[in-house]
This record gives sequence, C-alpha cells and structure tokens, in this order.
Amino acid sequence: VLETKAASSSAAGLSWARVCKECGQQHEGLESHLYEYQDEVDDELVCHICLQPLLKPMDTPCGHTYCFLCLSNFLKEQDFCPVDRQRIQLHQCRPSSLLVRNLLDKLAVTCPYYEECQQQMQRCELQPHLHNRCPVFRRLREEAERRKRPSWHELKGRKGEGELPGDAKLSVLLSRNPTREQPDPGLINPAFEESEEDNTPLRSSLVAEANTVELFRDEPEEDLGFRIVGGKDTPLGNIVIQEIIRDSIAARDGRLAPGDHILEVNDISLASVPHGRAITVLRQPSLLRLTVMQEKGFKYKDPRSDHHAISAPTIASSQTSPSHHSNATSSNNPGTVLQVTLMKSQRSEPLGIKLIRKSDESGVFILDLLLGGLAAKDGKLRNNDKVLAINGHDLRHGTPESAAQIIQASEVRVNFVVMRTTECQDEAGSSSSREGQHGRAARRAVEPQYFRRRSTYMKDPPGGFSSQEKTVCLKKEPRLSLGITIAGGRDCRNRLPVYITSVQPVGCLHRDGTIKRGDILLSINGVDLTQLTYNEAVSVLKAQTAQSQVVLRVIQTLSDDSEEDSSAVSRDEMDLMDDLRDDTLNWTPLWTRWLGLPSHMHWCRDIVLHKTNNESWGFSIVGGYEESHGQQPFFIKTIVPGTPAHFDGRLKCGDEIVAVNGATTVGMNNSSLIPMLKLQKNKVTLTVVSWPGSLV
Repeated sequence: VLETKAASSSAAGLSWARVCKECGQQHEGLESHLYEYQDEVDDELVCHICLQPLLKPMDTPCGHTYCFLCLSNFLKEQDFCPVDRQRIQLHQCRPSSLLVRNLLDKLAVTCPYYEECQQQMQRCELQPHLHNRCPVFRRLREEAERRKRPSWHELKGRKGEGELPGDAKLSVLLSRNPTREQPDPGLINPAFEESEEDNTPLRSSLVAEANTVELFRDEPEEDLGFRIVGGKDTPLGNIVIQEIIRDSIAARDGRLAPGDHILEVNDISLASVPHGRAITVLRQPSLLRLTVMQEKGFKYKDPRSDHHAISAPTIASSQTSPSHHSNATSSNNPGTVLQVTLMKSQRSEPLGIKLIRKSDESGVFILDLLLGGLAAKDGKLRNNDKVLAINGHDLRHGTPESAAQIIQASEVRVNFVVMRTTECQDEAGSSSSREGQHGRAARRAVEPQYFRRRSTYMKDPPGGFSSQEKTVCLKKEPRLSLGITIAGGRDCRNRLPVYITSVQPVGCLHRDGTIKRGDILLSINGVDLTQLTYNEAVSVLKAQTAQSQVVLRVIQTLSDDSEEDSSAVSRDEMDLMDDLRDDTLNWTPLWTRWLGLPSHMHWCRDIVLHKTNNESWGFSIVGGYEESHGQQPFFIKTIVPGTPAHFDGRLKCGDEIVAVNGATTVGMNNSSLIPMLKLQKNKVTLTVVSWPGSLV
C-alpha cells in the first residue's frame, strides 16, 4: 500500500504527457496503475506478483489470483504459476468473480493530488473524478492544451466555466454507504434519508452490479432498440440508457433496462467520451458486448432487527418488515403499486392467470383470472393489472412468455409487484379499509401531470450548448418544391417542435446551403410553426411554398465541443454513422441536439410522486449553480428500482427538472434543492422537460 503523503504531490514538475489518465499518477504506459489506499487492504485482494491490490483480477486454474497485466507479462517469460509453479497458460485463466471485482472497486482511495483536492472516493470513481472534478488534473490538462492549441484553448476555457464537477457527472455506485458528510455537489444520494424520530440516517446503501450483455445484429443497419443520454460533453457525464424500444433486439434479450449505465462496448471504455462518439461505438455491426452497471435497489437494515433486505421490485421482506412493505405500496399516479404473494400447495400447481401484452403499451398485463384458480381464490390480483416484477425479475419491458417461465421456475411462493390503474380501483369498490383508501384515491380529480404544456420557465441551456437563428429568403417558381422532409410536431409523443429530417438535392434549399438536417422550423412567411402539430405544419408549408417568395426562419443548435468531437470521432466514422441512418423517414436527431434549444420552445409536464415519510424518492440529480462553474440545469441521472420514481414510470434518465412544487430551479444550487426535496414528506410535483434519447 502506498503512503498517501508521499504520493500526493503538488502539480509542480508534473508532465501531462506522463500523467496516467486513469489513475492520475506518473508511470509508463505498460506499467500497472498506482492508487493511494486509505486503509490496509486484505491479503486476499493483493496480487502476489506486484504486491499491490488487484487490478483486473484473473484466476488461474490452480486457484490463485493475479493482476491481468502482471500475469500476462509473467507468462511471456515463464509457463507456470508464480506461487505453486504448476504449468499454466494465459488462455486457461479467467476473470475473477463479480464479488471479487466489486470488493476491489469499492476500496477507498484518495485523489493523487489530495493536498490540494482533499477528495476521497471508491477506486472505481477515481477516473471520472480526475477528468471532471479534480482542479489539479484539470489545470494540467488545460495547460497542455494551451501549449498545443492556444487559439482553440480560449474557446475551451469559456466552455470550462460551465462544466459540472466530476463526481456530479458519474457515480457508478456498487455499495455506497451514507455518512453525515455534505453530499457531493450535483448529486442526491438516494440511499440517504433521515428518520423523523432520532434525526439519524437510515443504515442503507445503494446496491448495483456490473454485468456483461451480448447483443447480435442480423443486419448491420438494424437498430438495437434502446435510447441513450449523457456523455462527457453533457452534465450527465456517463452514458445512460433512457428507454428500451418494444419488440427490439434489446427488448427481446430482456437484460438491459432503463437507467443502466454503459461502461464499455467491445472493451472500448465509454467512461469519458462525448455523446457522438458513444453513438458511433454502439453502432458497430454484428456482435456487441456491453458492460453495464445496473442498479438493484436499496439494501437496508431494519433498526428493530438484524435482518437485511433489498428494496427492489420484490416482496421478500414484506412479512418481516411491515413498515417497508407499506413504503412499497404507497399510492403513485397514475395508479397504485401493490405487492401480492401467492402460495402454491406444490411447485407444479398452476396459478390460473392469463397474461397478455398490449399494442399501445410495453409490459405484461393480466387478461383474466381463471375461475377456481389460485389467483382468483386469493382475490388480490385483478384483470388489467400491469405486472412490474415477479420474484424480483423486472418485467416492465418483459413479455408474457418470460413471465410464464419465471412462474414455472418458482417454488411454492410467487411474489408479484403490479400496478393498478385508478379506474380499476374504482370498479372494484372498497371491500376493506385498505381498498377503501384506494377507492378514495381513484375518485380524485384528474391531475395536471397528464398533460404537456408550453414551458414558462426561462433558463439558459447547459454549458457548452447554444443555438442560433438562420433566415433564408428565396425567390422561386410557384410549383418548385423546397425539397425538405420534416418530422416532429406538438402531437407526437415527446411534443417536439417540427424539425427537418432531410434536405433533398433536387430542391431550392439544397442549392442555397443554409438549411441543414436537424434544423428546427420557426416560421415560414411569418406564419409561426413552433406550436403546430405535424399535419398542421405540413398544410402550412404546402400553402406557403406555393408563393413565389418564401422567407424561412429556422433555429440550429450548437455545441462548443464540436471541435473536440471532430478530433475524437474521425470523419470516416461520422460519414458511416450518417450513411447508416440515411433513412429520411426514420432519421431522428441525437439527444444532444435538443439541449441547446432555447427554453421558450420547451414543453413541460408535471409529474406527481407520492411516498411515505421514510422512503427515498428514488432518483439522483446532477446540475445546479456553483460559483466556480456557473448555472447548470438539473438533470435526472439515476432512477432506483423499488422506489416511487421507479414504480411511477414516467420520470426518465436525462429529464430536466425546471421546477419543484411550482418553484423554479433556476439559480438554485444543490444545497438548496436537496433539502427542498427531502422536506416533501409524502408528495412532490416535479415539472420536467423530456427529450428523446439518441436511438441506437
């Protein structure tokens, strides 16, 4: 273990070229990374070659574990295990178990520039900390850029004033224990909640695990079927899955879920890449091997006992901890989440449930309960209930076939988590006091969160993003087409403005060259297009194009990182990406294109969440005002399984929070918004702007 004081040197004398971009220390490129560990590391986690905590641990057939780099270098010269000298070859060795890798990732380390930075973190969080938050590392990088490209650096410096600190950008949490310390700027730790009785934190932590998912495209241009948000050029920092598209490759595979953080693709790290570069990597043909970090929920300790449980979509703890059971069944609009346990007399006994899928909504639904069957006798499940999970398996984007397999493989206990719409509750009446509460909830007036509306919250876009208006005046033959195709409209799912999907080479706009694919239409001949539906916009464009003179106003969104992106993504890669997506009917802008749109063109909606006093809302955020970085919007970064935000289903990663209970978040910092959210004991109204993620 290295001594912290000896290694935490100042930036003086450091060479940026020799500084490792992963661990922050100076070492040769083929040498192992160096870390400064806070505590003594168990001998079982130490490599017997380098005598340091394991990095990318590999298990030998004879049962010993070494760093991958140490073992591969050793076996270049020798053909035996360093400990027992049994003959081995590298291809016989396998990566260590997930448990070992998680334990290593959670080792506490200090920043190599601790004297100035004063930050401590888990080992897996050091690299994003260095690239996004550490002032010494950032200063070294900026000095190197200034020497290399002084003119470009002036632009980069202006962008840097609006960047978020690093820990606010990436929190790959394997098991993060809450403390009394101030939360990291820009990040709500959803595992930290204060109890009302003694004002002490609940002993809980957020449980996540890294998994590998392989997806195969039959055709090179076939969509994998999920949308992503984030990237190092955005406040989110890392790449996050926003949505799984129904009936897609990813949906049929069933292992990916919204909120998963993509760490690697075919051994290419996505930890510090721009959004556009991540898209290019994910659009590689054929086989993709994704390493993803998946949230599993909260691990808590009941203060009345030593029993531990995971608060995820399961009711394994409902009988041993009634208070947590009531938390999970709190009423959430547009329905109520219920947990139901069915006990079979023997494993082969059928439940008597018919499951279906719907054409207009993803997931699994109960069509009918067979008369005399186990579920019908129990009486708690009902027709049209949406099945969120069975025995802890997330089925929000599942199929009836996968649900049936889970039920058939279960023992005598089958745990259901279902969402029941308020209409179903009203029809069922209130045969008990608990059902009576549901009935009262169902009879409430329709709340405004069902409707999107034009946003009145004025704010600046995230740092590094902006927009500019362009006006084109054309004199043309009345019958000559403009040569553009459009999409969007305020009647589409995300209430997008009308945007251009292609500029045809035969039209007059192509010859002018000002209008580009992705530009948003503002007006034509003075007729406003920003609030129209798709069909209304088509009608207006056809009518105005028939005139001999056309004045077209559009808005183009810009990114200050365009130069940096062009250096990271080659022109060939960008051309390939456009060629693969050159379907004018299905082309959609990347998520980052929407971030620079001025706020008067945003549409927002209210999402009302309900919870009990001791629950977390179940989401983390990045953003807010900081003196050294300026104002950044607040974005949803993580949604935790088994929480009100997760069960409600409308809040998405990448959503921008513009108001809380009607109060604007503009000008707020983290220390203002976090207490405001925690003070809302049972209900909170979040006003959000949601843009569709980039389709992969």
